[in-house]
Amino acid sequence: MFWLLAFLAYLLGSLSFAILLSRLTGSPDPRGSGSGNAGATNMLRLAGKKLAILTLIGDLCKGLIPVLIANGVGLDPRQQAWIGLCAVIGHLFPLYFRFRGGKGVATAAGVLLGLYLPAALLAIAAWLLTFYLTRTSSLAALIATPLTLPLLAWQEPQVLMPMTLLTLLIVWRHRGNLRDLFAGRERHF
Repeated sequence: MFWLLAFLAYLLGSLSFAILLSRLTGSPDPRGSGSGNAGATNMLRLAGKKLAILTLIGDLCKGLIPVLIANGVGLDPRQQAWIGLCAVIGHLFPLYFRFRGGKGVATAAGVLLGLYLPAALLAIAAWLLTFYLTRTSSLAALIATPLTLPLLAWQEPQVLMPMTLLTLLIVWRHRGNLRDLFAGRERHF
């Protein structure tokens, strides 16, 4: 059951709501416009609030649904976390879109929502506060995601390994943003 759910989570994660919504509405492909990222922030820049919110909800659900299903069939939290990680990997490297996906932040938030609500709330609060203070989405993501690891280590230690890998993947996907942040060139809202 674990391997089947992990595979299905990857396939679900591979659905890119930013790309699908842009195609349905005739908006520019987010991978070729704006920041080049297939995620909610770039959709906000390219297509407006409505499509950005729909992208955010879709990407969040891609992480949440597989974890809830894994929980529902009785898999332990560690297995649920690995399944959630597969959904994030699908978002980062989508099978359906030539492995060119987003940065995984909203999908990771969905995984956290399913695994441990206090960690998800901490990440969301940290993201919102950082974004409010800096108007920089990438910096907010880079602060919010690793911030949850100590709480998970303390309250849910069995999920620490997959969530650490998830965090490292998100940081790696933001490496260009890190370069721009250090050089003072990162985009602000």
